[in-house]
Amino acid sequence: MATVEITKDNFNDTIKEGTVFLDFWAEWCGPCRQFAPTYEAASEKHENVTFGKVDTEDQVELSQAFQIMSIPTLMVFRDGIKLFEQAGALPASALEDLIDQAEKLDMDAVRAQIAEQQGAES
Repeated sequence: MATVEITKDNFNDTIKEGTVFLDFWAEWCGPCRQFAPTYEAASEKHENVTFGKVDTEDQVELSQAFQIMSIPTLMVFRDGIKLFEQAGALPASALEDLIDQAEKLDMDAVRAQIAEQQGAES
């Protein structure tokens, strides 16, 4: 699956199910352009994962909502839950490792941990 353009209009529908990687980027960003082929190659290799790209210049609302301060920033969602966020371009091996970890994660355990944390904060 190739990468898909993520906007404020399709963001929620995109992240609500499955594993979703989001690359926050901009045309003028050198590191973003360097990371793009690695990200695109991963999207072709992992058809069961959605790879989205958020143009920070075009999608200012999304960028502000996530307080994006540095690009590229990579986020990982699974079943609507944000699991990972990191600024900076990843090498291909690190991206592959992250994809593997996200896919193997026990989401029932993650949901239980979130519920426990929310209960402690109440």
